[in-house]
Amino acid sequence: GDWSLYTASPLRADAEEPPKPPPFDPAKQVGAMEPLGYFDPAGFCKVGDKEGFQNLRAAEIKHGRVAMMAALGAVAQHYIKFPGFESVPAGVGAVTTAPGTYGFAALFLLSGAMELAVWTQDPNKEAGDFGDPLGLGQYNEEFRNKELNNGRFAMFAAIGIISADLLTGKDAIQQFG
Repeated sequence: GDWSLYTASPLRADAEEPPKPPPFDPAKQVGAMEPLGYFDPAGFCKVGDKEGFQNLRAAEIKHGRVAMMAALGAVAQHYIKFPGFESVPAGVGAVTTAPGTYGFAALFLLSGAMELAVWTQDPNKEAGDFGDPLGLGQYNEEFRNKELNNGRFAMFAAIGIISADLLTGKDAIQQFG
């Protein structure tokens, strides 16, 4: 017979390849925690697709940080007016009323420049690792979990504030009555 088909020989035991590492599993990454655990109902992150996961995680971190600033800004703008912007209404109306429109355009251009030049993903770092923005030396797993959860909550908070403003015409603080 053909001896190349005979694989039970103890002499061939060394010829086996070492076991392959397990495929990349997004359910085991930072951010998969209680109470939801790993949450991907639409199935965007596939097991083994590390590059796709890293792209989505970087976007999640960026959107979360922007949403945290937006939710805070939506509350603060009720109380704080910059010089020259006293006549601008608080809430979504600020975007459609001059000089608020000019401020929005400047913010939009600045954000675009930061996105293209500063907030870029370094391929040598973890997904979404844009560094420690305040230089506190706290970029560890606990901090990253907190940032992801706060960012996720802030995305819902910001869209809720904007939706309520569009529906009622009241800013974030006026919503309370």
